[in-house]
Amino acid sequence: MDLSSPTAIARLILPKVPLMLNIALWHSLGISQTSTKWDLKTELIIKTLRSMLDSSHPTPISKQQKASLHDPGIKGKIWISKTAFSVPEQDDVLKILNQAVEDLKGPSEKYTPPHMAAVEAEWTGYRANVDNHRPRLDLSERQHYSKLMSEVRSDVTLLYFHGGALFMMDPCTHRATTSHLAHLTNGRVLSVRYRLAPQNPFPAALIDALIVYLSLLYPPPESFHTPVPASHIVLAGDSAGGNICLSLIQLLLQINRSSTRSIFFHNHTITLPLPLPAACSTMAAWLDLTRSMPSITTNAHYDYLPPPMSREKVSRFPHCEAWPTEPPRGDLYSDTSILCHPLVSPLAAKDWTGCCPLWFSYGEEMLADEVQVVASKAAKQGVTVVSEQWEAMPHCFALILLGSSMSKKAYQNWATFCQDAVKGEDIRTRGLWIEAKTGMEKEVEIRTLCSISGGEVSERMEGAKAARRSGSGGEGKLLPKM
Repeated sequence: MDLSSPTAIARLILPKVPLMLNIALWHSLGISQTSTKWDLKTELIIKTLRSMLDSSHPTPISKQQKASLHDPGIKGKIWISKTAFSVPEQDDVLKILNQAVEDLKGPSEKYTPPHMAAVEAEWTGYRANVDNHRPRLDLSERQHYSKLMSEVRSDVTLLYFHGGALFMMDPCTHRATTSHLAHLTNGRVLSVRYRLAPQNPFPAALIDALIVYLSLLYPPPESFHTPVPASHIVLAGDSAGGNICLSLIQLLLQINRSSTRSIFFHNHTITLPLPLPAACSTMAAWLDLTRSMPSITTNAHYDYLPPPMSREKVSRFPHCEAWPTEPPRGDLYSDTSILCHPLVSPLAAKDWTGCCPLWFSYGEEMLADEVQVVASKAAKQGVTVVSEQWEAMPHCFALILLGSSMSKKAYQNWATFCQDAVKGEDIRTRGLWIEAKTGMEKEVEIRTLCSISGGEVSERMEGAKAARRSGSGGEGKLLPKM
């Protein structure tokens, strides 16, 4: 649905008015389960959104994609310079990615061999001294990049991957987030238009991410930018974008463990090991595509995400041009057999040794356990990790509740971490629990954030994968859970 018109917005909201009135009544009487943790505005937003995402009447994938890709236009306090990174003439990047996937996968795991494609992206910056309705200047994209760079005041370059469950959304839908981060860090953001599933299954999005990362370090001839040192780059992403961030880190670590000594990329000969970014920062990262952790159920009352589908009640997306695929798959993003691969679900990664500093911000949400398991494991392996959990907050609360005190604080913490990482400041491993409403912080032991053992994680993930396959009656019938 095109939400740029008042009529379209009215059509979306009006049917929800009775529900919203009921929510307001229960909240004011203190009857709702969340009324002691949420203010009325939060309760209205989250519970109305939960109703809108009800999966009992699924919408065709192609229709969901089209609605999520609507570009609202560029205006106000933002610089956007649209660019694209061409396919390298050599296939070395494709070879090292395929080798990494093969080295980490089991004998029965299957995936669709990817091809390389040009990757589009948006350089994003903060445009000062204009009002929110100032139109975009009529300039070339290179000129827009020069204008953007004229307002950059720090070395921070965020490489941003948007959320959207790996099959929706776009850099244009996340401009409020990327421009805000550019403003808070005084830096710039490169927001990637990675290829979406189901048309482009794993590892298409991951090779897009690798090509853009290498293009920052070693710019192709047509690039607007000069080489960016790895020490100035911070990976950033929300939800599914967080998945790509952590998968890219795991990919870089695996490439550096391999016997490969050099690769060719455009007109560059790159000697390995590849440099890692200064840090990796994620908001509500989706790290388990099997959705097998206990918090998927125990934290559902604070969240709006749809629950996993059971074997008895398998919800199917209607047929459309995007789904089902040929050959059929049991998941939008990948073959069901490979859902537990560490480059598909970073929760399954066993080794984070040598990783750059990691920053996790998340709510008391359905994905909390998977984030905590990864944070704890990395910290135990000597990685610098900062974990910030926000009491009673839902998935991607900082983006959904933009303007709230919790959102403002989360964004500021995000920006401060990125600035400190690029400046080379000493970042201390720590875990924080941040209380709802008051924002009071309590330090917690990060290495024991989650009591789920590594063996139990593997057992749960494999069990969820097996249930999805058997519950569907075979590959291609059970649909994705997120």
